Amino acid sequence: MASEATTLTVDGPNGPREMRISSPSRVLWPEPGITKLDLANYLVDVGEAFVAANGGRPITLQRFSENIDGEQFFSKNPPKGAPDFIRSVKVVYPSARTHPQLVIDEPAAAVWAAQMNTIVFHPWPSRADNSDNPDQLRIDLDPQPGTDFDDAVPAAIELKTVLAEAGLTAFIKTSGNRGLHVFAPIEATREFLDVRHAVIAAARELERRMPDKVTTAWWKEERGVKVFVDFNQANRDRTMAGAYSPRPLAHAPVSCPIEWDELESVDPRQFTILTVPERLKTTGDPWADMHSKPGTIDTLLGWWARDLDAGLGELPFPPDYPKMPGEPPRVQPSRAKKAAD
Repeated sequence: MASEATTLTVDGPNGPREMRISSPSRVLWPEPGITKLDLANYLVDVGEAFVAANGGRPITLQRFSENIDGEQFFSKNPPKGAPDFIRSVKVVYPSARTHPQLVIDEPAAAVWAAQMNTIVFHPWPSRADNSDNPDQLRIDLDPQPGTDFDDAVPAAIELKTVLAEAGLTAFIKTSGNRGLHVFAPIEATREFLDVRHAVIAAARELERRMPDKVTTAWWKEERGVKVFVDFNQANRDRTMAGAYSPRPLAHAPVSCPIEWDELESVDPRQFTILTVPERLKTTGDPWADMHSKPGTIDTLLGWWARDLDAGLGELPFPPDYPKMPGEPPRVQPSRAKKAAD
């Protein structure tokens, strides 16, 4: 018996490509019944905006064995048998190891990734031709237990003001879950550690202005019922779901760029694989001109230096990172207290 398969014609900068989709009727999101072919068609429909946001960057694919409830793994370098138009770029990881990482340059590459059972796309904040120097400052506003999307909204609005005072223009998208992602285009002249310090400076300023609502506490036991400003997403090889990337949640949400004047009225659950293509057709891409006027992180680094002088030092790095200069001990505060007692 012949295997079930279909072919999609995908337009792109190098002309149309015929992309094979095996098992097109496989259900990836059981609740709404969204299939592998539906996902591929979604990526075709949003292809131009998707590539504008995520293309030309090292990207990690979050792949699933069956559906969103099945086993998953992260794929960084192109697997054997990838089409010849799928390229990779060598990048340096925190361990100082160098490894090739996938790059998506056209919608057909995203459709190929869907054929390889990719659901979530995680682009780097730097370009493939300058991977050591981010051209995006990214801040993840992550609601903690007891808070939700509505708590992240005022934090995002105030963060926009903070970044504007630092000379940066902020763009925003839903995370696809309960949080919000705030981006600012920057000149690609500073390496990851500098950008991390700029993010910490902005996060601390936001925390000063909203001490009862947001926190920069890395340890969960210290965060309280607040929105966590996740500064560690600014580190090398740390990524978040890209703009227009699907998420592996029951209702098939999408991490969706929005306009700032929409923020206080949107329901992030409305942005799904089934609804976002029509939204793009009718309202356009809020991030279309993101990189037309990049700013610098000079002012934020000035704030970082000011805070250092005031006694506020480095913050913890992720646990898989090598020990970093000036980093506080990676010991959960309650355990450190217990050991001291």
